[in-house]
Amino acid sequence: MTDAENPGGQPVVADGRSVRWVRHREERRASLVDSTIRAIRRHGAGVGMDDIAAEARTSKTVIYRHFDDRAGLYRAVVERVDERVVGDVVAALKRSTATGTDPRELISSTVGAYLALVESDTHLYRFVVNRPMVDRPLTDDPVGATVGHVTDQLARLFEASSSDGDVTAAMWRVRAVALVGAVQAVADEWLASPGRVPRAELVESLTEFVWRGLAPVLSSQPEVAAPAVEERR
Repeated sequence: MTDAENPGGQPVVADGRSVRWVRHREERRASLVDSTIRAIRRHGAGVGMDDIAAEARTSKTVIYRHFDDRAGLYRAVVERVDERVVGDVVAALKRSTATGTDPRELISSTVGAYLALVESDTHLYRFVVNRPMVDRPLTDDPVGATVGHVTDQLARLFEASSSDGDVTAAMWRVRAVALVGAVQAVADEWLASPGRVPRAELVESLTEFVWRGLAPVLSSQPEVAAPAVEERR
């Protein structure tokens, strides 16, 4: 409502029915995302809209009413996965910083958190990464947003643990991008391997590989307190 429509400047109280309707739509969208994720886990990453509608016990028309198209539903699923991925990684980082863990262990816990998700929810991971429901380029990249959130957290913690004042914040972010990209590539290859190595062994191997590149500029026991880990909202 504009000032002209509300000349008295009094607070505008939303109609109770409209508030309930908005809440109902939000709850319905969340329920449809839940159904989509169940369908993905049941039918695999190549799940179809008919499978999703059957899981939700509704019609494709109703689903499109809430998400416009398949890309809209895909974005909503990625947002849900984003909350879980970033939440798991942030929890790992918090545990590391709270206990004064050295940077190598911080890297290990972060890699481990990501690979644990990949292994425990393989179909959902492939659905998000391979985008089977999206048949056109997206102007926004929901997966890129998730990667960016994790990268930002790592870059800040690396910088706080640095023993080399010549390394700029921008370069720490570059190294965080390299770590996240490496873990993603390894995860894809690992999932495709018929006789893949145990996750714990892979985490140790990847951590050692990354640590050899970062160790010269990271303190073994950081003297500076790590910055507060940013919560997702």
